[in-house]
Amino acid sequence: MLRYIALGLLCLLPAGTNLLAADRPNVILFIADDVSWNDYGCYGNTAARTPNIDELARDGLRFDEAYLTASSCSPSRSSIITGRYPHNNGKAAELHLAIDGDLPWFPTLMREAGYYTAIVGKHHMKPTDGGSHSKDKPFDLVDGGNVPGNRGGHANWVQTVKQRPKDKPFFFWFAAYDAHRDWDGDKDWDASKYGPKHRPEDVIVPPFLADEAGTRDDLASYYNEVTRFDHYIGEVVQALKDEKQLDNTLIFVLADNGRPFPRAKTRLHDSGMRTALVAHWPAGIAKSGVTTQSLVSVIDLAPTILDVAGITLAETMQGVSLKPVLTDASAKVRRFAFSEHNWHDYEAHGRSVRADGFLYIRNNRPYQAWQGPADSVRSISHQQLLALRDSNKLSEAQADVFLAPRPAEELYQYQKDPHQMHNLADDPAFAETKQRLSNLLKQWVEETGDSVPEDISRDSFHRETGDRTAKNEADYRGTTPGEDRGAAKINAPGPR
Repeated sequence: MLRYIALGLLCLLPAGTNLLAADRPNVILFIADDVSWNDYGCYGNTAARTPNIDELARDGLRFDEAYLTASSCSPSRSSIITGRYPHNNGKAAELHLAIDGDLPWFPTLMREAGYYTAIVGKHHMKPTDGGSHSKDKPFDLVDGGNVPGNRGGHANWVQTVKQRPKDKPFFFWFAAYDAHRDWDGDKDWDASKYGPKHRPEDVIVPPFLADEAGTRDDLASYYNEVTRFDHYIGEVVQALKDEKQLDNTLIFVLADNGRPFPRAKTRLHDSGMRTALVAHWPAGIAKSGVTTQSLVSVIDLAPTILDVAGITLAETMQGVSLKPVLTDASAKVRRFAFSEHNWHDYEAHGRSVRADGFLYIRNNRPYQAWQGPADSVRSISHQQLLALRDSNKLSEAQADVFLAPRPAEELYQYQKDPHQMHNLADDPAFAETKQRLSNLLKQWVEETGDSVPEDISRDSFHRETGDRTAKNEADYRGTTPGEDRGAAKINAPGPR
């Protein structure tokens, strides 16, 4: 009701008024595709070149405890745009499926409140037909962002900034295809813009990958796409400076899930579920160049953006506003962060909670390996691990890629164990912590309507080759988590 009253008052303003544009911040979300949190310079990677993101962090706020709700492309993006957990979005809990049509998207609320809204680049979100919000128009402009010589989704970002209506504040969802396989950045590389390609000898090889030539080449191509993503962020920032809009523009930089390599994308561990999150807003961040240890979830972005724009939150949103953290980096807005691992090419059902420096994981399909999605399985990086496995040369970290059965419960002190290699679930010294987090997860499952359906979606690709094994969705799709409990109609956020 308050939103509609506000809209009515806006209609009384004189034609051409600049009140909205002058008084309300602009907002841009830069979303990378398949980039792990520690593959940016500002997060400690000395090999990947990200000078523009690093500069935003130096002049803004870097979040060191930011987590996704799903390490899977469309479920993660759908969660961000609704401010809800994946299983509370209906079928969208699983890859490529639609958001329940009764749920509002936050750009719709911004557009109705007078913002000019655009999505340029990867979309990957859609509503189901027939719901009360199925016919909403969240974006004034929808642009795939690709041109000959640049298929990264960012070719028209600057153009969108320059050609926007100048009498409105704006919200832009700028979503790159970088760094998604199959590395079209290498094919479209422009050294005059991006500099030299990354050298395989310089990349940082995680302990769970094979330190061999093929994997290093693979990582170098991945780094190239991270750098290309960074370049176009720099171009947008320069355009904002030229138009004197940078100070009043809230920028967030993040990714939808971890890198598309073994033991990263789709994982509940930090390599899959932790995201870089950089905020830049000279007019709204109290102290620049600082980091925050405040625990945040990406479902908090929608409430944050609506809050700073002065727009009433939808009652469906389960996140909390991060505005207090922008004002005071030491502020705490939540105590717990929950994440999901649902079907993404392969049968899976895992849940996790992070609290007090601990990560607790419950695996409801422990007899299956968590080897990563099919595009990762087809990669040279995965194939080199297979070769090491077949010759009995895997390290303990590498062997985790193929581990089956997996533990039903995992517990880590993730700050002391950044790669989550030392499972404390059976350590008596941590029994109380494990039980407390297990109870919290159970409470969250019950209050938010989560479930483990009997007819859960099954594998649609071969687990060792990545080849497709199911031709039709009916061959593998089952009931999505929470669907049997009507979770799309449940707004309770669970413990926060």
